[in-house]
Amino acid sequence: MSSCPVAQRARLQKESKETARIIIVGSGPAGIAAATRLLEHGFRHVRVLEAEDRIGGRINTIPYGDNVIDLGAQWCHGEVGNVVYERVKDLDMVTKSGDFMNTFRFLRSNRELVPQPTANALRTAAENSIPDGPNAYDGSMGDYLTHKYWQEVAKMTDVDRAIASEVFESFKRGECGTEGSDTLFELSGRSHLEFVECKGDLLIHWRNKGYASFLRLLMQAKEDVPGDLGVLNGKVQLSKRVSQINWEGDNDLVLRCWNGELMAADHIICTMSLGVLKEQHCSLFLPSLPEAKVRAIRGLKLGTVDKLFLEFAVQPLPQNWSGVHFLWMEQDLKELRDSKHFWLESVFAIHRFEDQPRMLEGWIIGEHARYMETLQKDEVLEGLMWMLRKFLPFDLPQPKSFLRTQWHSNPHFRGSYSFRSTYTDELQTGPWDLAAPLTNACGKPRLQFAGEASSRTHYSTVHGATETGWREADRLNEYYARGSSAVSRMQPAN
Repeated sequence: MSSCPVAQRARLQKESKETARIIIVGSGPAGIAAATRLLEHGFRHVRVLEAEDRIGGRINTIPYGDNVIDLGAQWCHGEVGNVVYERVKDLDMVTKSGDFMNTFRFLRSNRELVPQPTANALRTAAENSIPDGPNAYDGSMGDYLTHKYWQEVAKMTDVDRAIASEVFESFKRGECGTEGSDTLFELSGRSHLEFVECKGDLLIHWRNKGYASFLRLLMQAKEDVPGDLGVLNGKVQLSKRVSQINWEGDNDLVLRCWNGELMAADHIICTMSLGVLKEQHCSLFLPSLPEAKVRAIRGLKLGTVDKLFLEFAVQPLPQNWSGVHFLWMEQDLKELRDSKHFWLESVFAIHRFEDQPRMLEGWIIGEHARYMETLQKDEVLEGLMWMLRKFLPFDLPQPKSFLRTQWHSNPHFRGSYSFRSTYTDELQTGPWDLAAPLTNACGKPRLQFAGEASSRTHYSTVHGATETGWREADRLNEYYARGSSAVSRMQPAN
């Protein structure tokens, strides 16, 4: 039989919130949420290690143009059940987008503007084709959506099938941007069974402070003090890239940084990107992770969604256009695929956005986004301007400045956000396997995992990442609360 009861008594008598050493790997929303919640619970020895030279992870707000831009997470998705929105809704920090998407224009590659009633009817048909409700679909989202969409189109009268096909292709690229997948044919048709969409406006934006304002709120940081981390002052170490986490045995966990520095801990909460776990888990963890954990890392997918920012002297889009969807006509698409600009096929939209009156923001997905990241900045701008001038039925001036993101190329992320794929289904795994803590024989959480990819219901979102950070902090709090109760019961009676 296990000697756990005896060992547990000895351990509980010396371990407490005041002595527990906790290292959090990563300072994205999950890491910040975990660290601040732990401090709220009374833990004293909390340290956050961040590989980048900044905090935030895939939240990265920078000054640009007339205000700030978010290179990563940009919108607060939904209101009901969204822990981010619940924290900020009464603080005059966010604004709802309303009918923003309804005033997008659909332009064909011959500069023809699709009549808005036609475009809206086809977009509605596509939206109505997305599976929902309790029914599972064992194939891919692409298979389901394609079958259902053309059924919906068949009910419509006087619809040009070529335009219907172009709108559908554009819609699929947009959905890939939402989901994070390269194509909808790798996206699980069962993903809607787990993911819970928060009701309300899905494109709530952050006014003139960016998403970083949410992190400052969590940390209770002073906005007017540069670099202030609030309650985390002195607890965050930047440019600390982790090379190994040794969780062997039942003694200290030992973490090694790339510079050779060693750190000991009682608990490690790993919040690094799924992309980094995929690339490094074999060498990062000693001993190797359990098979169920590895299966989750292999089975869950992390896609690439990049942004393209164009600053002009004045706003180039007409006042009543919020944005543009690009519809490639068949012959133009064939010619594009044979040209050096082939990657532009996956630029699915550009749009204006609040508090940046002179800017346009574009989006590119998947394999073509990863290729775009390898090009020189000037090459990307040249290609993008060629495409915009091909589609837009008016003269477009050269922008004053240009910026693009490179989330996949960054070794600290290797992608944008996670999704459930058909391969996830094949391996019969999911976020629950990634989230499961690695404990000792007595149930002590030693190595824990947080981050958006470990959220069962809100993966790919900041509110999901935040919830997972709180989840792991609360797990430790509950463990030590049980320990305190056990120690009290073990004390001899007077």
